[in-house]
Amino acid sequence: MLREIEIKDKDQVEKINRLACQAPYEVWLFTKDIMLDARSLLGLFSLVGKKASVVVEDDVVPAAFDRLVAKMA
Repeated sequence: MLREIEIKDKDQVEKINRLACQAPYEVWLFTKDIMLDARSLLGLFSLVGKKASVVVEDDVVPAAFDRLVAKMA
């Protein structure tokens, strides 16, 4: 599953990282150039000002994924 978000500032990066660390499954972000583990705070800072897709494995409950992405945005 994937959803697109725009990463606007460092506060949002920290929030994304915190939520990804709390998730009981792996969360990835990717752009056309890179793919990052959302638990990697340093990597996430390279996405400030860009749109990225949030990706998880297909076995994650869709409603839980939607709530996670809503909190990240």
